[in-house]
Amino acid sequence: MTEEDAAALPPPLVTVPVQRHVRDEVAPWTDDQVVAEVPVALVFNGISHVVLMCTPQDLPELALGFALSEGIIERPADCYGIEVASVDACGDAPQGPQAMLEQVEVPAVEVRLEIASSAFMRLKERRRSLAGRTGCGVCGIDSLQALDLVPEPRTPPPWLAQITPQTIFKALAAMPAWQVLNRATGAVHAAAYAGIDGELVAVYEDVGRHNALDKLLGARVMAGDVGQGGQPWPQRGFVVMSSRASYELVRKCARLSVPLLATISAPTSLAIQVAETAGLQLWGLAREPRALRYTR
Repeated sequence: MTEEDAAALPPPLVTVPVQRHVRDEVAPWTDDQVVAEVPVALVFNGISHVVLMCTPQDLPELALGFALSEGIIERPADCYGIEVASVDACGDAPQGPQAMLEQVEVPAVEVRLEIASSAFMRLKERRRSLAGRTGCGVCGIDSLQALDLVPEPRTPPPWLAQITPQTIFKALAAMPAWQVLNRATGAVHAAAYAGIDGELVAVYEDVGRHNALDKLLGARVMAGDVGQGGQPWPQRGFVVMSSRASYELVRKCARLSVPLLATISAPTSLAIQVAETAGLQLWGLAREPRALRYTR
């Protein structure tokens, strides 16, 4: 994405007026920053597949990470190109009660991916039309079979034994300094990649935890840290997140051979089950000095 394209996108932070109330004291109205939440449509070979509500930055990384972690493409080479364009979400608003929307500009973004014809054929065969929301990962799936609850089991790498609770605490403790958007707004999730020494390599933010993880995964793919065809990442490391661990977060990590996921909050029962099947080491409630390991 060029600098000109980036400049045309909606900003990730928006200035709004606020009035602070503290006990009986009322402050004058002043400006504050909130994180942007905009519809982002992922378009594969000219056909819109999904609309994600997310923070409008790092969108090529988001799109590539989504395509891989959702199994739309099997390897980075299956994606031939990514283009990002700013659009108006209400440009074609219907008449009648919603006609007022024609007077409102709602910024939106299209991310257009060109993928291999074999991947596109698979996508059309299992096509799902969903509206991805910030708190939901599988809204709109049209059958139970589409949940894909049985990942391919993988053998954990030997170096995984070097990662201890203290390693995880070190990575999580370093995250706030990297969370620029959350520091400004207090409303953003983060997904981070850390080496086996607990040193952070990258942190990506978004209003949705699934989006933050996809941005991180896509960025590591672009950096060459993901093997072709689901092979393990050449770089030794793990993922930490400022959220709970849902089934879909675990499934996304498993697809890209991430051997360990640690989250600040607790996992769900399905997340534990999928992690166990995948051979992924899952940690939750990782708040020093305590952390719970949920898989063997």
